Amino acid sequence: MSGTGHVLARLRGPAVIALALAYPVASHFAMVRAGDSALALVFVLGPFVVLGLAGLWRAGQRALALAGTAAVALLGALAFAHNGLSPQWLYLAQHAGVHVALGTWFGSTLAAGRQPLISALASRLHGGLTPDLAAYTRRVTVAWTIYFFAMAGLSLALFLGGSFAHWSVLANLLTPVAIASLFVGEYLLRYRLHPEFERVTMATAVRAWRSHGEAGGRSQHA
Repeated sequence: MSGTGHVLARLRGPAVIALALAYPVASHFAMVRAGDSALALVFVLGPFVVLGLAGLWRAGQRALALAGTAAVALLGALAFAHNGLSPQWLYLAQHAGVHVALGTWFGSTLAAGRQPLISALASRLHGGLTPDLAAYTRRVTVAWTIYFFAMAGLSLALFLGGSFAHWSVLANLLTPVAIASLFVGEYLLRYRLHPEFERVTMATAVRAWRSHGEAGGRSQHA
């Protein structure tokens, strides 16, 4: 690797962290100060829409990705039509909708005869599950399911009953903190309650997640 390439590789991690910290703050101010503008709407929702639709496409959900694209285009047109839908409702739909979708996804894997989502990921990481690990990962799947639906409910309640600025703090600033706290808290609790579990790095967990998604996509085409 060249000297320039080595420097860029070393800066990649800090740059990603800086972007992850700056984007929610910038989104909050964009919503509160210029939330009705097209530029703010594209800045705040654009990355999530593109990543979400691309993820569906890679996972083999082509029809759902195309339907989602059409829905986004329709909602965007309604938002900027004369006396149309307020962009604030689109921000709510994005935040609450994503949490409902994730809660439904995680919760659906808890049905009888199915393997809980976290259990499936852990099985890929560890090459199988012990009874204790299977029980633990099922409880973690339940916890994430409850979190996603609770956050969606809180988002809707604050949007309808509070100020938009307060809702924006929840959606842009507190939500990333809540997710990170749940990740870290679960990690610490896992190895406190079950020190016998094999430890894995975050990078390994991400690779397992991507592998799980790719496997799901292949199964859709089988």
